Amino acid sequence: MTTLRATAALAVVTAFAAGCSKGSDSATATTVGSSKAGCPTVLAEAKKAVHAAEAVDAAWGGPTSGPTAVGGRTIVYVAQSMTNPGVAGAAQGVQEAAKAIGWKIRVIDGQGTPAGIQAALSQAVAVKPDGIVLSGFDPKSTAQQVAQANAAGIPLIGWHAVATPGPSKDPKMFSNITTRVEDVAKISADWVISQSNGRAGVVVFTDASIPFAKGKSDLIQTELATCSDVKVLKTSNIPIADASSRTPQEVSALLSRFGSAWTNSVAINDLYFADAAPALRAAGKQGGGAPFSIGAGDGDPSAFQRVNSKQFQAATVPEPLSEQGWQIIDEFNRSFAGKPASGYIAPVHITTAGNTGGGTSWDPKGYREEYRKVWGK
Repeated sequence: MTTLRATAALAVVTAFAAGCSKGSDSATATTVGSSKAGCPTVLAEAKKAVHAAEAVDAAWGGPTSGPTAVGGRTIVYVAQSMTNPGVAGAAQGVQEAAKAIGWKIRVIDGQGTPAGIQAALSQAVAVKPDGIVLSGFDPKSTAQQVAQANAAGIPLIGWHAVATPGPSKDPKMFSNITTRVEDVAKISADWVISQSNGRAGVVVFTDASIPFAKGKSDLIQTELATCSDVKVLKTSNIPIADASSRTPQEVSALLSRFGSAWTNSVAINDLYFADAAPALRAAGKQGGGAPFSIGAGDGDPSAFQRVNSKQFQAATVPEPLSEQGWQIIDEFNRSFAGKPASGYIAPVHITTAGNTGGGTSWDPKGYREEYRKVWGK
């Protein structure tokens, strides 16, 4: 998930105050199965799911009806940090959609710190906008400001603010825009099963200090376990805040321990592969060879660049950032019109070198035209 660096920063502060440890690694069996995959049914289902997720021309599955545009509204977009590619990408979509519907938009940057985010949201509430976007940060870290917005009757819409998409009661938000973590975890594991033809030795990279991240990696391992010849060699617990310093050392140790048995990797965030590349390169590994790696969520431009150039990352499961920005504006329009949230959740997509067209983001087709039709624009 794109917001994990920010979440990690908050988690580190909390862990330090509580005297928590960073967690430890866990290991399991180290052997890969026989020459024939032991899960033909699972393999066939995984290949089918991956094929569908790799499509770039799927028909629009979002809203095709709803209230026409409510005029003269102002939205404030509170960003965890505009240096966060996901937050910035969603902001760009919001700005584009606001222009299309005829609204004003203001972005306030939280600068990536708890104090900065709280100050940004306080400023947003003070200007009394028609709606506020909570982008890329946990609303519980700004509980006072969220309560003030709720008391003022200002509708809130989150982008990756909580783990679950759709309306939220605690914290109170009209809707939260994100892909479903269960879907992201499953398709990432299915890609490994499919890519390896049902025979893989897998390393899973996670950050157990963040409940959302650990939950995602647990779901990945559950799906991998459905194929008997796919073995999780090790679950490497590396806090995101420490990824740049610890991942290279961990990768060197993994190569020494498992050698060619390590065929695939899955990480809860693409950034681990940026940090793994130097160690893999130093060990003489080829960028387009094993271990074949997929990022389970995020899809920032650097991940696309690694995938496109086949440099130690074969795939990612990206968020459709611009589309989600347009959805945010549509959800606000529904709120202003007294209608319920749309309930739309963007389907998962897998990006590989074969389907990016050289692009650096996942931008599905058709949504701009459909939202304009709904709004009467």
